[in-house]
Amino acid sequence: MDYIKLESGVVNVSFGNNVKVVFPVNLYGCSIGNNTFIGPFVEIQKNSSIGSNCKIQSHTFICELVSIGDNCFIGHGVMFTNDKFSEGKPAGGNKEHWKKTVIGNNVSIGSNVTLLPVSICDNVVIGAGSVVTKDIIKSGVYFGNPAKAK
Repeated sequence: MDYIKLESGVVNVSFGNNVKVVFPVNLYGCSIGNNTFIGPFVEIQKNSSIGSNCKIQSHTFICELVSIGDNCFIGHGVMFTNDKFSEGKPAGGNKEHWKKTVIGNNVSIGSNVTLLPVSICDNVVIGAGSVVTKDIIKSGVYFGNPAKAK
C-alpha cells in the first residue's frame, strides 16, 4: 500500500506569553495571544488569529481567515468554515470565494457549534449544538439551528 505520511505539529506560529498547548495539535501560520490554552486534537490554520486569555477546547477546527478576540471560550468540537459553497460546490483551491469569520471579545461558543463565515459582536454566548448562519450584531444568548436570540 502506498501512502504519503504527513506530520501534524506546530509550524510558523506566533505565540504570546504563557500559552499552553496540549499535543497532538496541528497549528500552522497562525497567531495565538497571551495566556491562551489550546487543547488536544485542535487544528488552527494559517491566516487565523486567537486573542489573549482564550480557551480552545479539544477537537476544534479553526480554518483560514478566522479571527477570535480576547477572553473567548471555544467548546469541544466547534467547526469554523470559510466556504459558503457560493458556486453550488466547494470552492476548493479557489480562495476568492472564501469568507472571513470575526469573533469579538468575551464570546463563549458551546460544544459542537458550526459557524459559517460570520461576524459575532462582543459579549455573546452561543449554545451547544447551534449552527450560526448570520452575523450577530447584538450582545446576548443565541442557540438553535439556525442560531437565534433567546
